[in-house]
Amino acid sequence: MTGYPILDSALVLGSVGLFFGFLIAMVNKKFQVWEDPRIDDVEDLLPSTNCGACGQPGCRAFAEAVVSGKEQPSSCTVMGAEDVEDVAAYLGVDAGEANKRVARLLCAGGRKEAAQISDYSGLESCKAAAAVAGGGKGCNWGCLGLADCEDACLLDAIYMNDDELPVVIPDLCTACNDCVVACPKDLFVLMPIEQKLIVQCKNLLKGDAAEDLCSVACNACNRCVADSEPGVIEMIDNLAVINYEMNDLTDPKALSRCPTGAIVWVEGQQFQESSAELEKKVV
Repeated sequence: MTGYPILDSALVLGSVGLFFGFLIAMVNKKFQVWEDPRIDDVEDLLPSTNCGACGQPGCRAFAEAVVSGKEQPSSCTVMGAEDVEDVAAYLGVDAGEANKRVARLLCAGGRKEAAQISDYSGLESCKAAAAVAGGGKGCNWGCLGLADCEDACLLDAIYMNDDELPVVIPDLCTACNDCVVACPKDLFVLMPIEQKLIVQCKNLLKGDAAEDLCSVACNACNRCVADSEPGVIEMIDNLAVINYEMNDLTDPKALSRCPTGAIVWVEGQQFQESSAELEKKVV
């Protein structure tokens, strides 16, 4: 020791610090996990939305999956076709074919169709309204129209129409699942866009009891079951349910005799509105 307590302490602490610093460096070198530098480059090419529509927890995880070959670039439904090709060209892989999914609303009963049995005047939120006697709507299964889904959608793929129902714009929807989580009535589902036949109702009542609450409710008449190919539609708890494993056999004729319009074929202008058309409406 030098006889200088402060200096001695500094030397001891310095020696200990150097020893542990050397030890950490050696351990880090021995156990270092190599990471493909292409991951950073691919991540830079991605939209950085971290929406999860690709099935991965974020863009970084998706970049890792694409570089490792576990995912194809086209699995990112937010990127445009050119951006997908850029990622594929950089990695020298096939871009793949995107199986686009979109959010679908399983309710067509807006303020014009569904009966109100009481007025709700609380917080303008579907979740809050649902907690107060179901929100005032006669149909306990129907959309409350207070726009929680629109607020949750960060990509502006949902807007509320004049009937107080949310409308999904397929061109902008990335199937991120935010609207599914936001809806307290569980009315949104994510579907492959090629699934055209949809029952826009979750009402479990039958006949007049269903129609008294909503003019577009499924009344369990079974006509769609009879008009479809065997096995495509079945009636479960008074509600028509489509078997999408038989999607190739679905056909618009299933809705030809539906007395309320509860079952629809989602194809055509009313279901394919573009962002440009939406801008015209806003103006």
